[in-house]
Amino acid sequence: MKIIILQKIKSNNVLAFFLSVFFLVVLLENCYAQPTGAGQNTIRVTGTVTSAIDGAILPGVSIVVEETTTGTVTDMDGTYSIEVPENATLVFSYLGFAPQKIAVGGRNSINVLMVESAEALDELVVTALGIRREEKSLGYSVGKIASEELSKVVHENILTSMAGKVTGVTINSTGGTGSTVSMVIRGATSMSTDNQPLFVIDGVPMTSSVNNVGGFGSGNLVDYGNSISDIDPESIESISILKGPSAAALYGTRAGNGVVLITTKKANQRGGMKVEVVSNTVFDIPSKYLDVQNRFGFGARSYTDKTFANGVIPPYNVSEVAGAGPELNKGYWQVQPFAPLDANGAAIPTELIAYPDNYKNFINRSAITSTNSISISSVTDLVNYRLGISNMTNKGLVPNSDLNRNNLTLSATSEMRKGFTVSTDINYTQNWADNRPATQERGANPLQWAAWTPPNVDIRQLKAYKLGGNEVLTIGEGWENPYFLVYGINNRFKRNRLIGNVSATWEVTPQLSFMGRYALNKSDEVRETKMDPGFSGEPNNGAYGIVTSESAETNADVLATYKNNWNDFSLTASAGGNVLYANWSHISNSSKPGSGLIIPYLYTVQNIENTSLNYSNARYERAIHSVYAMGNLGWKDMVYLDLTARNDWASTLPSENRSYFYPSSSLSFIVNNMFDLGKRINLFKIRGGIAQVGNDTSPYSLYATYFDAGQWGEAIRLGKPGNLLNPVLLPEEATSYEVGVDLRMFNNRLRFEGTYYKEDNRNQILSVPLAGSTGFNSIKINAGLLQSKGVELMLGFTPIQTNDWTWDINANFTKNRTHLLELSEGTDFVEFWSEARVKNIAYAKNEELGRDGLIGNLYSRKILRVTDKNSKYYNYPLLPENSEDAEWQSEDEYSKVGNYNPSFIMGFQTTLSYKNFSLSMTFDWRSGGQYVSQTWRYLTEGVVSNTWLNQLVIPPDGLGGNPSNALRDWVVANADALIFTNNPRPVGGPTPDFGGYYNDFYTGIGAYDGTFAPGVYGYYDDSGNFILTKENLGNEGTEFRPYVMSYPWDIGEANLFDADYVKLREIALNYRVPQRASQKLGIRDLNVSVYSRNIMIWTKNAGMGIDPEKAYQSAGNGTFKQGVERFNAEPWVVPVGFKLSFSF
Repeated sequence: MKIIILQKIKSNNVLAFFLSVFFLVVLLENCYAQPTGAGQNTIRVTGTVTSAIDGAILPGVSIVVEETTTGTVTDMDGTYSIEVPENATLVFSYLGFAPQKIAVGGRNSINVLMVESAEALDELVVTALGIRREEKSLGYSVGKIASEELSKVVHENILTSMAGKVTGVTINSTGGTGSTVSMVIRGATSMSTDNQPLFVIDGVPMTSSVNNVGGFGSGNLVDYGNSISDIDPESIESISILKGPSAAALYGTRAGNGVVLITTKKANQRGGMKVEVVSNTVFDIPSKYLDVQNRFGFGARSYTDKTFANGVIPPYNVSEVAGAGPELNKGYWQVQPFAPLDANGAAIPTELIAYPDNYKNFINRSAITSTNSISISSVTDLVNYRLGISNMTNKGLVPNSDLNRNNLTLSATSEMRKGFTVSTDINYTQNWADNRPATQERGANPLQWAAWTPPNVDIRQLKAYKLGGNEVLTIGEGWENPYFLVYGINNRFKRNRLIGNVSATWEVTPQLSFMGRYALNKSDEVRETKMDPGFSGEPNNGAYGIVTSESAETNADVLATYKNNWNDFSLTASAGGNVLYANWSHISNSSKPGSGLIIPYLYTVQNIENTSLNYSNARYERAIHSVYAMGNLGWKDMVYLDLTARNDWASTLPSENRSYFYPSSSLSFIVNNMFDLGKRINLFKIRGGIAQVGNDTSPYSLYATYFDAGQWGEAIRLGKPGNLLNPVLLPEEATSYEVGVDLRMFNNRLRFEGTYYKEDNRNQILSVPLAGSTGFNSIKINAGLLQSKGVELMLGFTPIQTNDWTWDINANFTKNRTHLLELSEGTDFVEFWSEARVKNIAYAKNEELGRDGLIGNLYSRKILRVTDKNSKYYNYPLLPENSEDAEWQSEDEYSKVGNYNPSFIMGFQTTLSYKNFSLSMTFDWRSGGQYVSQTWRYLTEGVVSNTWLNQLVIPPDGLGGNPSNALRDWVVANADALIFTNNPRPVGGPTPDFGGYYNDFYTGIGAYDGTFAPGVYGYYDDSGNFILTKENLGNEGTEFRPYVMSYPWDIGEANLFDADYVKLREIALNYRVPQRASQKLGIRDLNVSVYSRNIMIWTKNAGMGIDPEKAYQSAGNGTFKQGVERFNAEPWVVPVGFKLSFSF
């Protein structure tokens, strides 16, 4: 039986002081600790410890000489060896089993059978405020992940290691290692925040915003990663996810989006000092690249050598940034970029040859991430401590990209006197990178320009980009050199973070205790951009910018706890309070976009003209004062009642509205203890709860503050925000209802958890537009009611459990729907983003208007069609008169075309163990939902996408080349696919092989590279009858346009894709080296693993090579754009990782 123990830890303020205290305590320990059994006859005792249930070996059993500090633990084979006095008594203890005391009596061999204790099913989890509770007593759902689940496969960010393992949790990443990772619990329930949960590390609260995109210079948007990436996954003991308000209500205004409790590793085994070493190396090997075409050179027309008398195609025009030029590898000749010159300096035509591996040649062959850690721990009567150090280095797939992290963790606990314990936890992190390339948008994005490099140009010719002076080698004006973008633009950062607390616990009596704690979360960060001359977006000697920021949050807690039992009743009651103070500041200095530097290559603020300097200085502070109380009443181990209450006073809200009360209550019934259900039922629990939490607003949202408006000549200007602030804002208020069932059978070999929840989130804080006459753009008001409903299911099964074999299977299912039920009068809708002709809009639910109110709905303007039902052309696309493009046009009104949220998500984990081998796998299935791809849009607009080329409609043999009635009849016969579809493709293509049609549009020079958009031209008479002008169905009169114009620019659904996927999140093969073999090397607990992670197995739209999970983009101002992908175009990878761990 696996018991999850999650300990409540306290933390510290001044690192140096507590390190001094720690080492002083260790020194005292070494000075005064006496060897056990001094002066007595000792013998060596060995043996094996197994389970009395099934005979399984038990590694990690604690074995201590009674009333001493001498002890050891069983190794991975369940064996032990210890030197003790011959008349000693050994105490064997193991979680979930009854402790045993065995007298040695001079014996050299003692084998022990451990018997499962009556409390074996009382699995413990960490709940709000770090309090350990028996899981069976909880009236709400708590997600749990233990350290072994986190460490099987190594991840650089702890959030990505949780994907697919917990119900109700959605994980999204913006890119590769070091990128921002989003975690949303039970769906987005706030329209004004980024919906990220509160993270609490060893009792220290920490926010982890997704608004982490920065950078200086035009088009240089850099993802620096969010706060949670500072935590070392190897140092984590366990994670508890408080998913609903019932679980998180004790965190008040900060718990509106859920709470994630992270407990780091502590010293928990006796037996002297223990050293643990872990080393990981993972290679991310590209497996699928962005699908760019390499069949045609760049240009606007697919001419051939027969088009021109001299057999040579005219020189390439650099302004034709499109992949619709001459076909490659056909023996055609043209003056190309970087053409050789003759004796007179004239460019010489060369053969048009394809370089199909340009994108592959630009990307590194693999990314390499190495993580190494070492920890020292000891448990004695005087002090328990664990000191850990780790280092992570990453060399990315994009050239000249890196990421580094150092972590120092310290945990120490000492019982200073009987009943009085002092403990501290410190986690210091330093994150830095010498260069983080811009991969969030077009402009300075090297992946964009690697994809846009013409396939008839060898991208490796661009490596030697320095031409002298300020000149950079490019294909031509308006083009960027991808190698310059990774080596000539440097975006570095360094972030230091200290998370710590110190606490004291006084156990006055066995029933009454007091706890006091002081916690600190402090960080500072520097981001700097140095941009060499050569980027077209910064033509004036490059650019420079630097920003420094600091933040600190302190929390002072007190908690009094009373526990007692009376006959059939048990009571645990606590009361306490918290004082939070937070401040933040930043100073930014940079050149204005496009203004540049005075002297090139000199990167100082003094090298920026006064009128070109962009500077800002901002700071804020906030405070929340809280009191809270909780009580847990149990009756006969059958019924448990939980009550909690918290009151917050938030400084960010108006004084008359800043006090808010957040209550919760839950009830659970242990049915198998109320009725005799037989020995096969280990646990049958019915639970339910109701609770309330909230979200306050950002600092300075009530009254206007001034900002720097730039310099006008010698005058310094200040400005006021364009948003009218509201001094009577209320906090968002979430009320949650939850019911569930937990079932465990056949000695926990069959496990089930089911939860249904509903959450009403009132007082949504929104910005609504104002009339221009007010002098403001918008105002923040409490404007909406959101309602979320969902189901969470978990099913676990252990079909095989013998001495040699164990097979565990776990599956989880999550379905969530969030509706907007109300908006304030005068607010018709809320628009979150508009991308690629698609908008994310929330309308209040209204059945009469046909609005379902779902959050995540996507709207676009559909193809304009003939609406006259009496016309034989009813529902045919209506093409625009006198338009050069001759392509499909859109309606004026927006219609619903999809939703970015999945219909459901499922996770599946399986572990198969045979003796010392174990094979584990985690799968993640997302079903339903759509996303918008700007990468697809930009590449397809320029017909650079190979996927678009493959999706062209090729007419049957004999129907290409020229218009005909036979072609028209074929189009009409296939009307469902060619006429009535909402996401059509043009007929024809760039060459006769694609059925291209002859046309001489624009240039006057004909070629068989035409396409057409099936539809009709016409108008409506005064009676609304459709009057046909002409058909555009492939017959005479059809408007053919070159392939370069084939993309339907005005139709948003052309950029919309299904987000379904199945991923193999993790696969790991582990071998535990037998203890006898590892001891020959002077070590123990030797484990060797090989693993992989995040392998895309299947997705509905795999062609373009875009990962639907990365359809997520930071939008600034603390919000994010879910369902949007913008050049997050790193290749899909197959990681291969190796892990080695041992101790001594």
